[in-house]
Amino acid sequence: MIKKKIGEQWVYVFVADPGSDESFLGLYDATKDCNFIPAFRNKEDANDCFLSLPKEKGKKYELQVVHIEELNEDAARNGFLVAMVDSEGKIVD
Repeated sequence: MIKKKIGEQWVYVFVADPGSDESFLGLYDATKDCNFIPAFRNKEDANDCFLSLPKEKGKKYELQVVHIEELNEDAARNGFLVAMVDSEGKIVD
């Protein structure tokens, strides 16, 4: 098994309904009037923030590691931005 190196090019994101019908957890920021995918620099920040993130009832969520370029491409195709979020859920970048 090849282990992925987690660094600047990799981020943590939550995936809704992992498997056949999966999608990234996307949110809406009313103050900036934009849809975004929250991404985290490390697993600890993601886990600390998970309970405070708004989620759709009945969906299962899983934390996954994604390459930032792949995430940006997928987000752009679907009308989303990628926002780096801290452990408290605040957008930092």
